[in-house]
Amino acid sequence: MKSAVTISVVEQARGGPFVYHDDIAIGCEKAAALGFDAVELFTPGPQALEGIDLQGLLDQHGLELAAVGTGAGMVIHGLNLCDPDVGKREEAKTFIKAIVDMGAPYRAPGILGSMQGRHTKEVDKPTALGYLREGLNEIGNYAGEKGVTFIYEPLNRYETNLINTVSDGVAMMESLDNDNVTLLADLFHMNIEEDCIASALKAGGKHIGHVHFVDSNRKPAGLGHMDYAPIISALKEIGYEGYLCAEAFPFPDGDAAAKQTIDSFKSLVK
Repeated sequence: MKSAVTISVVEQARGGPFVYHDDIAIGCEKAAALGFDAVELFTPGPQALEGIDLQGLLDQHGLELAAVGTGAGMVIHGLNLCDPDVGKREEAKTFIKAIVDMGAPYRAPGILGSMQGRHTKEVDKPTALGYLREGLNEIGNYAGEKGVTFIYEPLNRYETNLINTVSDGVAMMESLDNDNVTLLADLFHMNIEEDCIASALKAGGKHIGHVHFVDSNRKPAGLGHMDYAPIISALKEIGYEGYLCAEAFPFPDGDAAAKQTIDSFKSLVK
């Protein structure tokens, strides 16, 4: 398993669960200095990389790009895959595909979290799940054409009312017409929704494609009440070799949060 840390350059997401903010180059430099293997980027869109030699930065610091988030589509533009307006749903898919295009040259998958949407009075749950399935099929196939996988993230009940658990995520994965979509196991969301995080990871098995490494209170690992030993054991049991990425609040600040995370990672992943 490899370590990663988040860098957000979305002003509207300031205060959100991202360790580093504002500057990709500085974030990469700091991540490398602490010994992280990779960074995960949260940007307003592909335009955020204009004028930045990202490959040069990654090479310079010995880093990989773990993944790229799509959440700015919701945070900035209010787009989601379950909008009752078909034009808005298409706009959402176009935005997500642009993020897939952004990450593909670096072999980094896109992540679908908040842009999945939710069911409402205008769109009942079966219809919303149908829209989500349609979007995952289309975007999963598109990502495959670009040579990368696509990652879907079950969220807790306060952030979506569609899919909250790994088991429901697996059911969605197995209903798709492609096998290019994997699940993101976010320990914060799982702490709310799962009866047992380790058991859920084992049940997720081959479908687990990315992990957000964070504590029960969304602070950096080690600053809450998460029991990591069975979690790491479960990940090893399913043969997980991907990233444990810190999508955590910058508590008490980004530098301290990153140091806390990498220290926890090194003590747990042996």
